[in-house]
Amino acid sequence: MKKPFLARKAITGFIFKAMTGLCPAAIVGVVLYLMLDIIIGGLPHITWKFLTLAPEQGMTAGGIFPAIIGTFFLVVIMSIVGVPVGVITAIYLSEYMKKGSLFGRFIRFAVNTLAGIPSIVFGLFGLGFFIQFVGNGLDRAFLPAGGLLWGKPCLLWASLTMALLTLPVVIVSVEEAIRTIPRELREASLALGATKWETIRKVVVPGSITGILTGAILAVSRGAGEVAPILFTGAAYFLPQPPHALSDQFMELGYHVYIMSTQSTNVDATRGIQYATTLVLLGLTFLLNFSATYMRYRMRSKTAR
Repeated sequence: MKKPFLARKAITGFIFKAMTGLCPAAIVGVVLYLMLDIIIGGLPHITWKFLTLAPEQGMTAGGIFPAIIGTFFLVVIMSIVGVPVGVITAIYLSEYMKKGSLFGRFIRFAVNTLAGIPSIVFGLFGLGFFIQFVGNGLDRAFLPAGGLLWGKPCLLWASLTMALLTLPVVIVSVEEAIRTIPRELREASLALGATKWETIRKVVVPGSITGILTGAILAVSRGAGEVAPILFTGAAYFLPQPPHALSDQFMELGYHVYIMSTQSTNVDATRGIQYATTLVLLGLTFLLNFSATYMRYRMRSKTAR
């Protein structure tokens, strides 16, 4: 009786091990196939002119320089706004909020709700709140009658909308990093006469800096590839120049690919540009992520010394 049972157990274990190994292997295989397809299709079209010139009318020729600059500014402003707000919120939830607090439960409910909202809804919210309410209000208050500066899609409103989109990612990752700091370190700091804020500033935040940078990396990865939130808040179909002010509209790499693949009158003529733009977008995202990862590594090395 034992031998058939052991044989069935071994077979079952082998099947589960094979399935466990095949699933990640399939994911890696799909990713490698997509990357290889993008590299093969896009690399021949990437030239210095393609990276430094503006697109021509019709976008079947020219370059993507305005889209590169627009994407870079979008990600940077989004990170400058969203990461500090996410870190402050995570510190409050972890260090100041009392257990069972009604206000704290409300904040967590809001964060969880934001994490589950479709990205297109963020774009509609940005259009209604930032542009129609805040922007038009600023124009009515500070510009002559009929003046229009902030009551229109622009780089600032698109960045703020993206910051809202990535806020839950930052909050969750930073809060998890703060929870890894041993409570004994906090108690030792307080016992030595430090205030709660000094303990947070000199013990908790330095100890969780890697988690903060992890949240920034995830935010950059999410924000650089999203298109729906900027459809109504700042992205432009065609602009020959990069944005020069926060009130300007801008081209964005993801939106550029979307437009060429869905609105072009000759998809075959723009296929190479689509591949090349996608490859540049992946490269820019990798560069920003690598910079944040390198900073995290350096800070982790200094902390370990």
